[in-house]
Amino acid sequence: MGKTSKDKRDIYYRMAKEEGWRARSAFKLIHLDENFNIFEGVTRAVDLCAAPGSWSQVLSKKLYESRDKDKDDVKIIAVDLQAMAPLPGVTQLQGDITKLSTAQAIIEHFGNDQRAQLVICDGAPDVTGLHDIDEYIQSQLLLAALNITTHVLTIGGTFIAKIFRGHDTTLLYSQLRIFFEKVSIAKPASSRNSSIEAFVVCQQYKPPEGYVPQMINPMEDDVMKIAGETESEVNRSIIPFIVCGDLRGYDSDMSYSLNLNPEKEYEYRDVVQKPLAPAYSEVLERMKTTSLKHDSIKVESDKKKD
Repeated sequence: MGKTSKDKRDIYYRMAKEEGWRARSAFKLIHLDENFNIFEGVTRAVDLCAAPGSWSQVLSKKLYESRDKDKDDVKIIAVDLQAMAPLPGVTQLQGDITKLSTAQAIIEHFGNDQRAQLVICDGAPDVTGLHDIDEYIQSQLLLAALNITTHVLTIGGTFIAKIFRGHDTTLLYSQLRIFFEKVSIAKPASSRNSSIEAFVVCQQYKPPEGYVPQMINPMEDDVMKIAGETESEVNRSIIPFIVCGDLRGYDSDMSYSLNLNPEKEYEYRDVVQKPLAPAYSEVLERMKTTSLKHDSIKVESDKKKD
């Protein structure tokens, strides 16, 4: 008997195969729609990090089925760095979501200065298993998706993206609330319980008054410089991350010899302000008492031998 993989035992995996979805993740978007009704009245949608295309399949099915007579009004754009197999009613754009040119291409496709009513992103990095690293990389991907969304999403629109739940979830919520009237964090039934993934459902897009959308990559860009490129006071209020001190100096994560100056002999110096009641003082006293008893016993033993 052959080994049965975990996916073959997964009911959503089997249902995806039976119903013709490209991946089981299609059910995640379907379940989100059942709770938040995200497709109502939507005719223009963008799927970021779309490959292999299961979420684009759901968009195509839901949006075209709801517009029996006015199907020409529906426009769906799937964006990804890698190419994927064609889908009926879906325009594919092979591009980088961190580039302004990609945002401009999306806007040009909609035409007449129109914007998307719905932006979704199910993108995720190749997980390492180290939760802190995975959460950080996923947060950077979410930031890139939010950046391009501020360019292409219409006022009142909806943004949905995958997150990895961690200790910074509350901070993420506070940041998204700056741009959206309502932010929810959802865990669809089709998302495995063992997974730390969840989805932010951001509704009623309403950026701060005077905000000018910009493409910012804090890993590469000078945030202070970009914030000053517009006359918007809101943009200038972005908090930069600044590393202080000479980066060519000592590394705080490295160990060095106590004798930092080879021209001088090392001299031990006690701390300037000793702790008043250190937790280790009792242990030191016990060690000192034990040592004295040991020395006393040794002396008595030596006398007896003599």
